[in-house]
Amino acid sequence: MLKNILVPTDGSAPSRRAAARAVRIAKALKARIVGFHVAPPFTLPVYGEYVPPDLLSPREHDKMVRKVSQKYLAQVKRAADAAHVPSTGAWVKSDYPQNAILAAARRYRCDMIVMGSHGRRGLERMLLGSVTQKVLAKSRIPVVVCR
Repeated sequence: MLKNILVPTDGSAPSRRAAARAVRIAKALKARIVGFHVAPPFTLPVYGEYVPPDLLSPREHDKMVRKVSQKYLAQVKRAADAAHVPSTGAWVKSDYPQNAILAAARRYRCDMIVMGSHGRRGLERMLLGSVTQKVLAKSRIPVVVCR
């Protein structure tokens, strides 16, 4: 019996579709939704001695990341609330979203991960990688992929 379903989100259309699917599953099984967002950490670009005038400070970056994360998690919460499914949300900063997603699944004792896929193929997939594919390869719990 499923109790907790992790829903990683990046705010994209595939993520919103995954959240809707996860809510339907959670409602049918009386499970909870855990919305989860992975944001990039602050990094300084390497330009030699040049510093771009529009470079964000670490504090500005954190503020922006918090705002965007809350926006994406609110999308998942709205979907869950509309179906009267209990939910919670969390976010972290990481360079490795697949590892953060798998760690969150363990931390929140999730029985399933429901996530979106952008459906990248060929060279684009090789260059950008696929977080979904990496989660599928390493997950010890079921992963439902929505396009």
